[in-house]
Amino acid sequence: MTTPVTPRTADPAVSVCFTVTIDDQSLGVFNGCEGLGCEVVLEQREEGGNNAFVWQLPSRVKYSTIKLSRPVTRESAQIARWISSVVTGVGEKTGCIKALTLDGDLVAQWDLLDVVPVRWSGPSLSPDSPKVATETIEIAHHGFLPPSGR
Repeated sequence: MTTPVTPRTADPAVSVCFTVTIDDQSLGVFNGCEGLGCEVVLEQREEGGNNAFVWQLPSRVKYSTIKLSRPVTRESAQIARWISSVVTGVGEKTGCIKALTLDGDLVAQWDLLDVVPVRWSGPSLSPDSPKVATETIEIAHHGFLPPSGR
């Protein structure tokens, strides 16, 4: 007998939040995550005497920067601390982004190699527009690591 599929089990990533840690130091919870991805750069080589096709050979992998956003919270100070540690020359960092349902169930996890902050932008505060104060951090990395099971 098969169990009926409920909307929660059919699509667990409808409402997710993202927890971010850098070397096991939490940067907190984010509600937006863009740019998780990579691109394989191809080199084209033509073979003499073969006019049917051009060889496309993988040469390197490029990783896009990741942009994380959230409303400003008390956890915002942790980002400033991390950026300060990078400026003072602290070594390579590994990072982990976990996508969680609103119930806290793990949907997916990405472990990142050599994470560095690229850009941070804080809220635009204006009495003319009563919006939620948000912040965005953009990070770069040198590749994905096998999941550590954290």
